[in-house]
This record gives sequence, C-alpha cells and structure tokens, in this order.
Amino acid sequence: MPCCWHCELCDSYQYQYDETSCRLCAYNMRPNPNRTACQPIPIVKLEWHSPWAIIPVFLAMLGIIATIFVMATFVRYNDTPIVRASGRELSYVLLTGIFLCYIITFLMIAKPDVAVCAFRRIFLGLGMCISYAALLTKTNRIYRIFEQGKQTVTAPRFISPTSQIAITSSLICVQLLGVLVWFAVDPPNTIIDYDEQKTINPMLARGVLKCDITDLQIICSLGYSILLMVTCTIYAIKTRDVPEDFNEAKPIGFTMYTTCIVWLAFIPIFFGTAQSAEKLYIQTTTLTISMNLSASVALGMLYMPKVYIIIFHPELNVQKRKRSFKAVVTAATMSSRLSQKPSERPNGEAKTELCENPAADPMSQATKKTYVSYNNLRI
Repeated sequence: MPCCWHCELCDSYQYQYDETSCRLCAYNMRPNPNRTACQPIPIVKLEWHSPWAIIPVFLAMLGIIATIFVMATFVRYNDTPIVRASGRELSYVLLTGIFLCYIITFLMIAKPDVAVCAFRRIFLGLGMCISYAALLTKTNRIYRIFEQGKQTVTAPRFISPTSQIAITSSLICVQLLGVLVWFAVDPPNTIIDYDEQKTINPMLARGVLKCDITDLQIICSLGYSILLMVTCTIYAIKTRDVPEDFNEAKPIGFTMYTTCIVWLAFIPIFFGTAQSAEKLYIQTTTLTISMNLSASVALGMLYMPKVYIIIFHPELNVQKRKRSFKAVVTAATMSSRLSQKPSERPNGEAKTELCENPAADPMSQATKKTYVSYNNLRI
C-alpha cells in the first residue's frame, strides 16, 4: 500500500537529526542556516564605539577634566580665604568622590573579566558614598551649630576638621564593609547570558557577556549611598533658613534637590527596561549618565563659583574680619527672629529691637543703631 509523506521544517532552535526527526540545539547553540547542525551563538558586549557608550564616555571625560582643573586650582590656591572657608579637608574628599563617580563609567563599559567585575563592585557605590558622606557631614555640622546656638554659645562637639574627616571616614567604611561581605558571599565572576537576547529568529540570537551582578545587587550597592543622599537632603531642608554665607548651606541644598530629581528619574528607567532586548545597553547607559549628572551637579554648584572668583576676581578672594562662634550664632539667631512676622514674635517684639529707643533718653540727639553683618562668616 503506498504511503504519503509530508515534510515540515524544524522549529526555532531545532536542527534536522535524521530524515524523520528534529532535535533541539544545546542552550548556547543555534541551528545553522540549512538546519543540518548546530553552531555556537555569537557573544556580544557593550562596545566602546556603540552609541550607548559614546555619550556617557564623553560626559565622563569632560567631568574628569573639570574635576582635575578644580582640584588643581584648589591646590594652587590652597591658603587663600575662599579655599580655607570652604573647608579644605572635606572639599578634597568630596572632589575625590566626584572623580570616582566619573571613573566608574569606564569600568561599566570595559570588557568584563574577573578583575573588571571586582572593581565594578568596589567603585559602583564608592564614589557616591564618598561624595554624599562628605556633604552629609557638612550639612550635619551646620545644623548642629545653629541648633545648639539657639540654646548656648558653647560650640558643639566634633566640628573641627579632624573630627569631620573622622566622621566622613566612618560613613565610608560602612560601604567598604558591605562590599567585603559581598565579595565573601558571592565572589566576582563573569557570565554569558543567552536569555537576554534570545530572539524567535535563531539567526538574531546573541549571548551577552557581562559581570555576574543582578539588578537587585546593583540597587543594594547604591542603596547606602542613596540613604546618605536622602539624609543629606533632609539636613539641607532643615538648614535652608541659614544665611547664605554660612558654609554653603544653600548651594548644598540646591545640589541635593537636583540630585534627588536625577535619581528619581533613574529608577523607573532602570527597572522599566528589565524585559527589553537592549536591557544591558539601556541600563548601563542610564546608570552611568545618572552618576555623571550627579557628580556634575555637585561640581558645578559647589565649586565652579569658587573657581570663577579665584581665577577671574582675585580681588574678592581676600580675608574678611573673623567672627567668634558666639558672634556667628548670635547673628544667625537674630536673622531668624527678624525674619518672623511681628505677630509671631514672643512678647510683642518688633523689628526695632536692635535699636535703642530714643524716647528712653530725652537728651539723646540721635538714635544709635546696631547692625549685624553676615558676609563671609566662618563657623
């Protein structure tokens, strides 16, 4: 009796095993064009010439040049009033953190291997941690000084440069300790992810070479830095009423508000592309650009105005009359009280409280007034 045969193509990642059956290729293989055998799936990674890499690398290079220029300017004019008033020790720590935020771009785009993956784990959150630890220490110092100044003229503890460096270092050590635990629990390694770009058409399938770091691990590595950033923002809000010349309180505040906006935009983009075929490229570009922008905001708002004055207006970079801690706190307290509405002042105090009342002395020919200056006060 005659028999009829109906031929069908092998599906998807199958190849023709014999005349009557198909078999599935191995996990890291795909069928060749005529489906007679299997061949390895090509391996890809983020290339330096890719559009996904060009933009963050360009931003990072500009940032590195600007950071080195600012640092060189501060070193050159290390003993001038503006550099001293900005807190030289913490300024150099903050500039180091900003520099590392730019450097991580090159590590994220470099070809993954064990060494690169290890450095990624170390520096991914370290640059941000150093930056925000220094900023948090600054804002906390300002807050403690003026809060204690409302009660006493005695300076609070741990406001010296040495104490500030010790506090900043302790905050940074928490990040480093977390990285060491990460190394111990899960040593750095590379993997080839065949699922990320495994398309329906096997000819378009690619394996992605990357470090063995999950999205959750990335967020955990950045989580401590984000916590420092949020805490610093809270202190920046609390010190928003401090007079402008008091140790960068307002520039730090504007820096933190802008940085929070940058990272609020980063989170939905980072997690919203988890199922995309271009996941590696989008997430790497988003992460590096966010870190570059955060570093640039801090560099631009905190240091560029100082560098501009140092270089182009040296006549403004002069020593002003120093004030004691008591005078500084008294000035800030008076400023806060005078900014209140008359109805909110205790005991019916009016804005004339800094002037002597001429009615109290009929022989007085003129009113004697006392003024408080807030220009370039150092605390």
